Amino acid sequence: MNIKITGTDAIKEYVEKKMERIQKYFGDNFDVTVTMRTERNMQISEISVNANQTNFRAVTEHKDLYASIDKNIDILEGQIRKMKTKKDKLNKEESLKDSFVIEKENVIENEILKTAYYEIKPMAPEDAKLKLQENRDLFYTFINIDTNKVNVIFRLKDGKNYGLVEPEA
Repeated sequence: MNIKITGTDAIKEYVEKKMERIQKYFGDNFDVTVTMRTERNMQISEISVNANQTNFRAVTEHKDLYASIDKNIDILEGQIRKMKTKKDKLNKEESLKDSFVIEKENVIENEILKTAYYEIKPMAPEDAKLKLQENRDLFYTFINIDTNKVNVIFRLKDGKNYGLVEPEA
């Protein structure tokens, strides 16, 4: 941990003590730059952390310099936790993709993998088309009230038109 501070020894010790909260995320492998200034009656502190080629920065102002430093540490810790969570989530997704690729090699073929049960109702093909548009499904099965036979209406690949499957005889 490499700390650059402009200020008194007391403030330097305080910042080093507070940096232990950041150190738990990176070990000793990060650099810190602390800048403090006074504008009117406000103490402004700026803390920049550079770790693993990633920069984190927090700037706050408060009447008390120590409170300003504490607030910066809270902000930095939040930024670091957010970044770590994103990286962990990304790594988890990558590992899930890897496991999916492994599962894909053991593909089951020529088997019925899923069975769906639903009620088919008597209706006109136009009503079935409206029902298909409502559900945004690829197809809809119904009993045609004109022929009293099971029909299937489906969306064509153009996405604008429909096809109808009717049994013969």
